[in-house]
Amino acid sequence: MSKYKEIKGFKVQTLASDTIASQILGGTWASGGDMNTARSRGAAGGTQTANISFMGAAGTTYVNAEVYNGSSWTEVGDSNTPRYDVAGSGTSTSALGFGGTSTSANTESWNGSAWTEIADLNTGRRVLAGSGASNTSALAFGGFTPYYAITESYDGSSWTEVADLNQARRKLKGIGTATAALAVGGSNPGVLANVEQWDGSSWTEVSDINSARELMSMSGTSTAALEYGGGDPIVATTESWDGSSWTEVADLATARSSGTGCMQGSTSFAALQSGGQTATPSYVATTEEWTAPSDFTQINLGQVYYNSGSNAYKVTQQPISGGTWASGGSLNQPRGYNSGAGTQTAGMCISGYNPTVITNVEEYDGSSWTEVNDVNTGRSEGGGSGTQAAAIFAGGANSGGRNETELWNGSTWTEVNNLNTAKDNVQNTIGAQTAALFAGGYIPGPNTRTTETESWNGTSWTEVNNLNTARNLMAEQGTQTAGLIAGGTTGSLSSLHEQWDGTSWTEAGDLNTARQRLAGSGTQSSAVVAGGLAPSATAATEFWNGTSWTEVNDMASARSLGGSGTPAGTSSATLVAGSSDPGYSAATEEFTVPVTNSTITVS
Repeated sequence: MSKYKEIKGFKVQTLASDTIASQILGGTWASGGDMNTARSRGAAGGTQTANISFMGAAGTTYVNAEVYNGSSWTEVGDSNTPRYDVAGSGTSTSALGFGGTSTSANTESWNGSAWTEIADLNTGRRVLAGSGASNTSALAFGGFTPYYAITESYDGSSWTEVADLNQARRKLKGIGTATAALAVGGSNPGVLANVEQWDGSSWTEVSDINSARELMSMSGTSTAALEYGGGDPIVATTESWDGSSWTEVADLATARSSGTGCMQGSTSFAALQSGGQTATPSYVATTEEWTAPSDFTQINLGQVYYNSGSNAYKVTQQPISGGTWASGGSLNQPRGYNSGAGTQTAGMCISGYNPTVITNVEEYDGSSWTEVNDVNTGRSEGGGSGTQAAAIFAGGANSGGRNETELWNGSTWTEVNNLNTAKDNVQNTIGAQTAALFAGGYIPGPNTRTTETESWNGTSWTEVNNLNTARNLMAEQGTQTAGLIAGGTTGSLSSLHEQWDGTSWTEAGDLNTARQRLAGSGTQSSAVVAGGLAPSATAATEFWNGTSWTEVNDMASARSLGGSGTPAGTSSATLVAGSSDPGYSAATEEFTVPVTNSTITVS
């Protein structure tokens, strides 16, 4: 007999709009009141609803100051010294304007009704950046000519030189206060993506913006900011900063550079873009306001709901076909034939070769690599797996095949019991530090590829059932009881794929592209492999859904990858680093699959 709930079905939540991952990702730009005079290359102070835009020019014509009340602009007192390429800080009633054409050192203070000339900068310059809370507390940094890294701090009476930027630059943008600021983008002379954070005494490099640019606008603070527009070329791109990384969000309606934003008292949830210059080129008076919803429904993978606004049923999915590759932070030591461990945001690059065997080990935090303690015995084409806190590294080549096994505890490597058979040309072990599998490879003594499989219990290696086909240089991922290998070479490039069930290996669906020296990540039911030699370097990426392999978006660069993948990662978040072909490389790429809301269709 059928149950009532099976007949009736289940409830589906009705929502007025799609679910979103965070408040900032729900933000959009909308038109605000136009300025009285079109302009660019000026400066700003204040918030979205209490803003001042001052100095700047429209061509060679200098412009007046205007204040914004959240809906309209009003002309107010002009500065004493007209100029453009100026920097600013403060609020709509307590602002500073400093520097500008032509390499000016002039500083003026705004008190809400008039401008007063005050102490000059120590170094006159233009296209610099500024930050600060008021007309008595500010920071000036960067600028031109030449390309300056100079930073000066203002205390209400004079400017004092403090610690320089790490990257000298012009046409950058700043946000924050005199003691907590960001320096973003710019050029020297090429357009930069570099971002630096000021803690009151020194600058530290942090995560780059996704799109290098100059002459953009900003709003927010040093830990929660929005940067938008800019060039070169001129774009509408908007990016959000959460204190650790940048995320692209909704674009401006009008692509422009050299406009003004919000400097103080603002948040990344309430930003302003006024004036600027389009690619035509033309000077604009338009204003755009950014707002993010305070009330929203959090996105939830697997959720089914009805969107009453679009009159459609939706499901929240993470389709691998939508995954894309993006550049990550470069390794400190370029290399190939390296091994990997960990995940996309907590990865490891272990040993390798360039042009001799290296012992170097590096850890990845999702944006940059840091050198940690070396392995005891450097090897190329060894097997690595596990996590950043507990990894295993076994076998490999160094003056012949090796049988050494080393364990990582998060700080040091310790030699433990050896493999039963010395071998190299593996790419990764499979599984965890306490439960791993070492399959296939190459035995240098007799110069043969092997089907041998060894199982690690945390203390010692035991020979278990062999692969069906002897091979080496394949992708390996999964767990000790549910492992997967794909590709490699049997003497010829292979597309073969085998799966381990804890007892024996079974052949499964072949790859679309036969290749060796490829990398992999994921599980027996959801895996990704990428790159390799087929026979030349390839960027091809394939996804295994538990039944068959499907080609998805390629890597940005075709290259061989050795065991540089993250076998403990997932098919929706994969990391690869280094290369031996073409050439030894420090490049890192990240494969990420976004969570999306898809319309449910019935056919």
